[in-house]
Amino acid sequence: MRGWVLPLALLVLWWGAVASGWVNSPLLVSPWAVWQRGVDQVLSGELWLALSASLWRMAWGFAIGSGIGLLVGAGLGGSRWLDRLIGPSFHTVKQISLFAWIPMLSMWFGLGDEAKIAFVAMAAFFPVVLNTYEGIRSVPREFIEVARVYEFSVWQLLHRVIAPAAAPSIFTGLQLSLIYTWLATLGAEYLLASGTGISNTLIDGREHFWMDLVLFGVVVIGLVGFVLNFVLGVLEKRLLAWRDRTVARY
Repeated sequence: MRGWVLPLALLVLWWGAVASGWVNSPLLVSPWAVWQRGVDQVLSGELWLALSASLWRMAWGFAIGSGIGLLVGAGLGGSRWLDRLIGPSFHTVKQISLFAWIPMLSMWFGLGDEAKIAFVAMAAFFPVVLNTYEGIRSVPREFIEVARVYEFSVWQLLHRVIAPAAAPSIFTGLQLSLIYTWLATLGAEYLLASGTGISNTLIDGREHFWMDLVLFGVVVIGLVGFVLNFVLGVLEKRLLAWRDRTVARY
């Protein structure tokens, strides 16, 4: 419960500052006003419409970017020839800020969902490639030698040796990718402002100077990020539970 101390303390301080008149500015509305705005957003269906649009873009971008990232990372990690051929170019491109691609993507795909999904996919791509590459390269050489002694096929080598050993690093890449895709979704919606999304809710609040709507949107964004990180953490623990059992056995 100690993790709740700081949020609750900030909430109490916020409420006290507004209620006592310490802060008398339209830039900081009361928590009750934010709560009422949230209830209105939920009952009217506007929250679900905006949130579902954002999560839909994030899901597609994550699936495309992480899927391609797994293939590229596995190729670079498993083949020194590919690493020497493609690796230098990849490590150069990854240094470019993601937001520098926005003008090009908007010219190629317009300002609609295609450009936003492409941007989100790029955000998912790089961490998955890097962690998959590092995971495969960090597989102990002794494991591979033993597999060759037992004459494992290529599929058996991948399935029984490389994939289990590289799984923790790959899951780390997927977890980072999920966080980055949520942030990229918000950035894409904010910079490519056409359409519906949770960032468009913030834009509406800013343009109409509805600070209760802006603060409510910020709270929703934080909660969604927390839930996504929590769900992926639970999946990682369950899917990699065999590692804990193996350590405990030895």
